[in-house]
Amino acid sequence: MLPLALLTLVCVVTYTFEIVFGIAGTIMMLALMSFFYDARTLVIYSVLPQILVAAIGLVRSPKTVNVRFLAGMLAFALLGALAGIYLFYYFSATVFQVLLASAISASGLFLVLAPGRVRFGRAGARVLDTLAGVSQALFGISGPIAMTRLLATFDEKTIVRNYALAFFLAMNALRAVEYLVHGTYTAEIGWMMAVSGPFLAVTLWHANRLHFRVNEAQFRRVVAWIILAGGLSLFYR
Repeated sequence: MLPLALLTLVCVVTYTFEIVFGIAGTIMMLALMSFFYDARTLVIYSVLPQILVAAIGLVRSPKTVNVRFLAGMLAFALLGALAGIYLFYYFSATVFQVLLASAISASGLFLVLAPGRVRFGRAGARVLDTLAGVSQALFGISGPIAMTRLLATFDEKTIVRNYALAFFLAMNALRAVEYLVHGTYTAEIGWMMAVSGPFLAVTLWHANRLHFRVNEAQFRRVVAWIILAGGLSLFYR
């Protein structure tokens, strides 16, 4: 029970961070809990907290998500995911990891050095949507790329976060269904979800208000540094 109690406590902290800033909860949870659970188990388990973060964050925020805009993002991300699955069998995963780390690090560095100045045209935005899907298929990571695209598209932090949460909700819902169809869930993972779920739901319900106490400059600064750190960390994975 000790590892499960620790997992619940860690998730309360890391996913509170994610509901405030829209990124990094799973990355931090994996880094902290990989000493107690294998990575595969944690990745499968992460479906629950990621869906809770996205659903609660969207329910308890102003309605800022345009369904048509989100559908466009998801359509190109799906194409990217299909391409990623196809390319996985023809190219070394190491090569993709280096390319992904380079792209994310470059995005993070630019956001850190030039906050508020990043802008992409329509074509550039669609390229990032597609790359987010490729990244999700190859590495299970799309947050840094999706957030870079959203920070360059919208000027208000709540709009940026809510689109990120809606994007992640759709992607994780598909992942949850895929796991169910393929019988991926185990009794251990089910028990982990059943025990930690109620604590996470209550915490995240109240933690969402913290997002509105973070000013715009702080939000962009923290997200930029997280993207940069995430990209650099990929070089060492």
